[in-house]
Amino acid sequence: MSITRNLTARTRSAAALAAAGALTLAACSTTEPEAPGAGGGGTGGDGELTPVTLQLQWLTQGQFAGYYAALDQGYYEDAGLDVEIVQGGGDVVPQDALAGGQADYAIAWVPKVLGSIEQGAEITNVAQIFERSGTLQIAFADSGIQNVGDLEGKKVGSWGFGNEWELFAGLNKAGVTNFELVTQAFDMNAFLAGDIDAAQAMTYNEWAQVLEAENPETGELYQPEDFNVIDWNDVGTAMLQDAIWADARRLADDDAYADTTVAFLKASIQGWVFARDNPEEAATIVTEAGSTLGKSHQLWMVNETNKLIWPSTSGGIGMIDQAAWDATVEMAMQTSNETGATIITEEPPATAYTDEYVEQALTELKDEGVDVVGEGFEPIEVELQPGGN
Repeated sequence: MSITRNLTARTRSAAALAAAGALTLAACSTTEPEAPGAGGGGTGGDGELTPVTLQLQWLTQGQFAGYYAALDQGYYEDAGLDVEIVQGGGDVVPQDALAGGQADYAIAWVPKVLGSIEQGAEITNVAQIFERSGTLQIAFADSGIQNVGDLEGKKVGSWGFGNEWELFAGLNKAGVTNFELVTQAFDMNAFLAGDIDAAQAMTYNEWAQVLEAENPETGELYQPEDFNVIDWNDVGTAMLQDAIWADARRLADDDAYADTTVAFLKASIQGWVFARDNPEEAATIVTEAGSTLGKSHQLWMVNETNKLIWPSTSGGIGMIDQAAWDATVEMAMQTSNETGATIITEEPPATAYTDEYVEQALTELKDEGVDVVGEGFEPIEVELQPGGN
């Protein structure tokens, strides 16, 4: 196995994203946040809102529609919270911001955070928002790549930065050892140019980028049948992704922070319910919050993100599926990457996740008549336009 690093393109992309990541969005409030979590939970005796900082793992986009909807629709304010949403970027590690006290809550993938926890980060998964994985490996239909075993001897793309573990779990499972690992930039240009045989893609982003690109042979947009898709959910190596993480020490020692956590989860879930029931409006909210993605791409992203959440099969959005958690932990301990390293070397502590706070939030929402399961959820049809416009 050889490794190709596209460092020049990657560095330019990361620099641009880091600059963009400096932008933040805040809920309107009469007071400025003093520090993450200052003031405890809910409104104070003088009616002031409790400042809360949420660190995203990527830029403002439909992947995070529920949080922006909760902000826009006033759910956070109704919960007594003044929420600031801080977008991420190529050099942002959300769990580090949380563990270091720069944020009250963070959005991050479970396997990435398991590694941070083993290295000493005292943080807890308090709501598993994405029930399903959105990661794909895609190849052209005429590439001869139809399953993981066909990646033998091929140029296989991945972004790295902890996004590669489902791919390596699939390669390990299939016994594929002879391949060239190519570090992808944050676009699909190298794949479309033929420099990568099988590229990493998220259902809600890069897959759309391909489908909104022009096929030079037809002059029309590419169609799904032009590609073969490896879905890690089908392969059996899907790992848990977007979750809301909280500070484990503060949960144990600060009753106000624990109360704030329930309030924050309740309002965030309301935001995701809104995005489920109003995907077009949710897409518009994200665009108005500062996303530069095109209209059809943004709506595609919200729609595909909804598919990763709804319907909930665990009793309500945010609840941990024990089997999925156990599978993620097992793969984190057993999957080896190109260097032979694994994500973690031992079982994570009991504080790595808890359903305690999301259960309280769900109970309150159910009592208020909110559908937190979405059993009848049906995604909408989204027609992508050239360039995602």
